[in-house]
Amino acid sequence: MLESFDHLQIIDLSVPLQDAAVSEPWPPSIEYVNHEGQGLEQIQECFGISKEDLVYSQGKGWALENIQATTHTGTHVDAPYHYHPESEGRPARRIDEVPLEWCFAPGVRIDMRHKEAGQEITVDDLKQALQRLEYTLKERDIVLLWTGADQRIDSIEYFNQPGLGRDGVLWLVQQGVRVIGIDAYTIDRPFNAMKEDYSKTGDGRHIWPAHFAGITREYCQIEKLANLDRLPASHGFWISCLPVKIAHASAGWCRAVALCH
Repeated sequence: MLESFDHLQIIDLSVPLQDAAVSEPWPPSIEYVNHEGQGLEQIQECFGISKEDLVYSQGKGWALENIQATTHTGTHVDAPYHYHPESEGRPARRIDEVPLEWCFAPGVRIDMRHKEAGQEITVDDLKQALQRLEYTLKERDIVLLWTGADQRIDSIEYFNQPGLGRDGVLWLVQQGVRVIGIDAYTIDRPFNAMKEDYSKTGDGRHIWPAHFAGITREYCQIEKLANLDRLPASHGFWISCLPVKIAHASAGWCRAVALCH
């Protein structure tokens, strides 16, 4: 456990939910309501007052934003329901049903920056990386896959990333991991890599294998993390990735942070 908050460093591991972001296949739309425009009109209508009545604000209203976006935009946590209606033979948990203790737990960063775009992060890759760290995964550890893709988030090159396959996900869950994160768009390999393999073979098992592994074994994932290079060590810190509580949803946006001494 975190024994003391003295000298605690909080590292932001999130990317913003951004209007028309190039790092999103389905970009969000954000309408900004400002103090002088609609914000002023709304507060006047709400309270039945004139601009001159707003003494404290000197005639200004409030600010707010109207957002049209999927729950899978920006840094977010995927619930098992995202992958399939069932997980481990039971109704799959939605984001408001995910145990909160899964989302606040010790973290371990696994360096996969040597893997090229489109490559699969294999079980052997994971085992070798952990061996180099001299670290054994524990129950409820949050695994963070460090690819370096977040450094390209303002470019379409962001989507050039490695990703897990079915075997990698199932092996991590077998070690007691319940949440797997990645500093890239998706925990799977890029869409074009999966599509290419399917086109060559006609084998549908090339499509979304890491996500669909959640049908067999229940797990959550954090996608679109950032700043994993800022972590002072590969383990010995805690991760908070508590998702927004959206009723019956397949995912929830989160402000993922690392808590480090």
